[in-house]
Amino acid sequence: MTVTVDDLDKNEPVDRIHFERRLWEEGMQRVMGLDEVGRGCLAGPVVAAGVIFEAGTFVEEIKDSKALSLADRKRLSRHIKEEARFWTVRWCMPREIDELNILHASIKAMHKCSEAEQAAPDYLLVDGNRFSPGLCPHQCLVRGDDRSMSIAAASIIAKVYRDEWMRNLHEEYPYYGWNTNVGYPTRQHFEGLQEYGATRYHRQSFKLRTDKMIEEKNNSKGKGTFG
Repeated sequence: MTVTVDDLDKNEPVDRIHFERRLWEEGMQRVMGLDEVGRGCLAGPVVAAGVIFEAGTFVEEIKDSKALSLADRKRLSRHIKEEARFWTVRWCMPREIDELNILHASIKAMHKCSEAEQAAPDYLLVDGNRFSPGLCPHQCLVRGDDRSMSIAAASIIAKVYRDEWMRNLHEEYPYYGWNTNVGYPTRQHFEGLQEYGATRYHRQSFKLRTDKMIEEKNNSKGKGTFG
């Protein structure tokens, strides 16, 4: 089942435990929120997180990670890990992404979270509109990271974890601006690719050259001289 944005009254304030509360009232005590980050990146893993709170928990500050400052994300990530009944982070590396495609790799990373040792969720709340059914029942929520506290918590943990990972990789590969773009397509990232080529962390199934780079390469063909 997928719940879209249109299913809600846009004038109503967002109740970020609306979905959790309903499930808790039905007796499901281990509701896991799932989200992933890094789908649109040219390099690095796609990272997913799963978070389960004690029934009845509500932390007002927990919301979509994209709406938070870096400092708030880090602080809330620590707080969530302390307060959650269970949390986990899992990922798929670029090789898996190239083999599966980014959608299926993202779903696989989220399944790894739900199947983690000691997770044992009763129900999954999944950000987005695509997920593959498993043994555990689930519900997809479009823009779920802004509508479910559990999904928002997962988005915060996943983003902090992945961003730190990419900033650490920047020390090894300082040419692509990963300390600021964390693998997303930016001018600096493309310029690094043009000058230094791809690394083992780049996704070969993604477009790693801009149209301008391809045009420049094509224009340079046949310009050699003959003695």
